[in-house]
Amino acid sequence: MTNEMADDKSKASIKEQINQNLKKAYETALNEDVPDRFNDLLAQLRKKEGGK
Repeated sequence: MTNEMADDKSKASIKEQINQNLKKAYETALNEDVPDRFNDLLAQLRKKEGGK
């Protein structure tokens, strides 16, 4: 295997690790609960809009 091929494999491996970590972080963020203060703000906005 040439150095260039080894570098390409190494770069691909690093990119795959980054992709996996980003997906994990995104999934974790999606599964987090909305903070109570945001729910309170949304309720206030709905009340001002007439409960739409």
